[in-house]
Amino acid sequence: MTEEIRIGNSDVQTGKLGLGTNKVGGHNLFAGLADSDGTDIIKTALQENISLLDTAYMYGLGKSEELIGDVLKDYDRSKVVIATKAAQDPANDLRPNNQPDFLKKSVDSALKRLKTDYIDIFYIHFPDDSTPKDEAVAALVDEKKAGKIRAIGVSNFSLAQVKEANKDHQVDIVEDNYSLVHRNAEKELMPYLQSSHISFVPYFPLASGLLTGKYDEKDQSQFKQFAAEDYTKIINALAEIKEIANRKQASIAQTVLAWYIADPAISVVIPGAHKAEQVQNNVKALNVHLSDDEFKQIDHLFQAF
Repeated sequence: MTEEIRIGNSDVQTGKLGLGTNKVGGHNLFAGLADSDGTDIIKTALQENISLLDTAYMYGLGKSEELIGDVLKDYDRSKVVIATKAAQDPANDLRPNNQPDFLKKSVDSALKRLKTDYIDIFYIHFPDDSTPKDEAVAALVDEKKAGKIRAIGVSNFSLAQVKEANKDHQVDIVEDNYSLVHRNAEKELMPYLQSSHISFVPYFPLASGLLTGKYDEKDQSQFKQFAAEDYTKIINALAEIKEIANRKQASIAQTVLAWYIADPAISVVIPGAHKAEQVQNNVKALNVHLSDDEFKQIDHLFQAF
């Protein structure tokens, strides 16, 4: 039985492993995506008992939501947790808009694309520069009372913005960039979320593929965000994770995902997939059980980040 967690103070429950769907219909983000591959990815996730599907308007400007909606017509909706996001305003060059009226319209538009009558988790995808964040969240509280959404989230908000958004204790979940090589959220954001009973979901958990183990020293030019010295540290750390993975008869990626799954500060981890086979590989992370010493070893290997 897969462990279930509760999202914030809502009544939404889901497993610890979900699916990020920016490569499902995200033609504006990735070249060469086929819709048929996208639907196969969603079907495979559901067949593998992944319940949380994380999408957004920005993934294909609604296309990802549409593909998910098409697939879900053949499944029990009550067993699927749909998380989507909006903020980018198509009437204003896709700049973030957190105005209450815009967010309410965005909920209605997402419901139509997803072909459903409720959304389990609705995030404000990015903050704008002017809307008070508690007013933006209050608009989503109205949508929650109307039965259109079940949980309220924010994404890419600074800690100050998260606190402002949560002024009335209505934020259930936060999604932000976090991985073993991008650990800034541990300093202040994650402790605040834990003390406020707000769930946390990291995006880019495999750091755009870097933490899968498929890259080596010669590939440093593909990850220019890291200094050469730091990139070497990462490659060396992954070599040590490979030893743990070998003992578990697992891949490096599965072992890294298992580390997130074991972390109580992380509610759900949502790796993406280009192909259905990657979903099947990621699901195997649920069967990788790290000892306390192994968890601490991996934590220590990436302490510098």
